[in-house]
Amino acid sequence: MRSMLKCLLAGAGLILITSILWPNGAFAHGEKALEPFVRMRTVQFYDVALSKTNLAVNEEIVMTGKFHVAEDWPRGVAKPDVTYLNVSAPGPVMVRTERYINAQPSVSSFALKLGGDYEFKVVLKGRMPGRFHIHPFFNLHDAGPVMGPGAWIEISGQPTAFVNEVKTLDGSVIDMETYGLANGVGWHVLWIAIGSAWLLWWVRRPLFLPRFKMVRDGRAAELISPLDIKIAFGILFCVPAIVLAANLITDHRYPNAIPLQAALDQIDPLPQIVNAGPVSVRIQRTEFDIPNRAVTLFALIHNRSDQPVSVTEFATANLRFLSPKKDGAANEVTDRGDADIGKGSLTLDSYDPLAPGESRSIRITAADALWQTERLDGLVRDADSRIGGLLFFEDGAGARHIASISSPVIPKFN
Repeated sequence: MRSMLKCLLAGAGLILITSILWPNGAFAHGEKALEPFVRMRTVQFYDVALSKTNLAVNEEIVMTGKFHVAEDWPRGVAKPDVTYLNVSAPGPVMVRTERYINAQPSVSSFALKLGGDYEFKVVLKGRMPGRFHIHPFFNLHDAGPVMGPGAWIEISGQPTAFVNEVKTLDGSVIDMETYGLANGVGWHVLWIAIGSAWLLWWVRRPLFLPRFKMVRDGRAAELISPLDIKIAFGILFCVPAIVLAANLITDHRYPNAIPLQAALDQIDPLPQIVNAGPVSVRIQRTEFDIPNRAVTLFALIHNRSDQPVSVTEFATANLRFLSPKKDGAANEVTDRGDADIGKGSLTLDSYDPLAPGESRSIRITAADALWQTERLDGLVRDADSRIGGLLFFEDGAGARHIASISSPVIPKFN
């Protein structure tokens, strides 16, 4: 019995060690861990595309897209007064060389306006060979990152071939991969040496118990010798002197330097795209059927255009639910390796287009396992149990109209 118990404990320990040390690939960036109401009701990305998905080291790709800032911004999330658009990647596999918001060069943080529409362009340069999963994402001050749709890219070539040179204000060219490396290592070595020497100076003596006894016996003054005081004053003088001298030398050596920028760009949104068309939507009721992984929107839609319009797509939290009546829905693909498009997963109680001037209540159902695999079914457990997203329409002339929607969610468990 005892030998069996030892075998079981040894097996459990082996499994635990294997699970900790076994190298597992990480392909996601934590986007599924964010609360559903944040992913659905903050920043909605759409029309995100890459110029190409295969490139060599030193080649560039361009990521473009648009995003809509939800009008129904969650109360539990700080307003987007300070945000930063970036690209999430598994390490320094690419270098961002340019970034534009609404065709305006942007290197700093900027504020988003609720209900605003924006487009972005980011130029990336291949640095490390391999197959990587990248996302555009927003860092929201006091709220964290909100991911956009992901894409797989393939970078070929040799890492040693990467070149990252820039021209400075004085006209000299420097290699950003190695510039300042020796200086940084030297400063680290200096401070580590000073700190280690100071630590060893005290550790060389009897430590806890002997010192405790001396304090208990009223001999605390004997713990610090006159030499200790002299060395402490020497360090107190030398460290600031080194820092100030190094600062003066640096200012003299680099008289033309630009500090890190901390400005807040002021970028106006585009002329309204979402909610600007002739199609208006009012959500009357939303039900979330948890067992069947289906969200049903009861929408009152009014068509003010002179063309018939049809519902083609519902998008939320980087998921797209396409109507089977959407042209090309069966052949629509994504640059991601994982499925974020529910083809034919958007069903309506009536597929008849809305005639010009017609108002009609339509039941729209988005049913797919994506609600569970993307961990959005936890919406009903959120403190702010509301859904948000974009409804896409297409008229008889092929024009696209977009409406932003938001509504409380009523869960159904049977």
